[in-house]
Amino acid sequence: HVVEYAAVRRRLFSRGLDCAPHPCCLQNVPPFDTVRYLAAFLTTCAFVPQARMAWKTKRTDGISVGMYAIFIAGVTLWLVYGLLIGAWPMIVANIITLALAVFILALRLRYGDKLK
Repeated sequence: HVVEYAAVRRRLFSRGLDCAPHPCCLQNVPPFDTVRYLAAFLTTCAFVPQARMAWKTKRTDGISVGMYAIFIAGVTLWLVYGLLIGAWPMIVANIITLALAVFILALRLRYGDKLK
């Protein structure tokens, strides 16, 4: 089944067609695609608790500006790559991750070490 699916994807991709399934239609998706979507969902959601805590407490002194700046650059490149290959799950996940990371970095730059 996996070999057949890979062959179909190669044929469609060679014709310029994106054959990645929509994330809402996972019932007939091979296991490796399900893992891919789950990984994108979890890594994107990982920033929600940090953003929520930074917003509520206004405490951002433990957040590294350098790490977030480099991370934002990397996520931006993943987003560009997703746009170039037309991978909508990658595009959506990286837009959300980028928005959350920029939000957290903006809070860090705004509040900094003021509460010490």
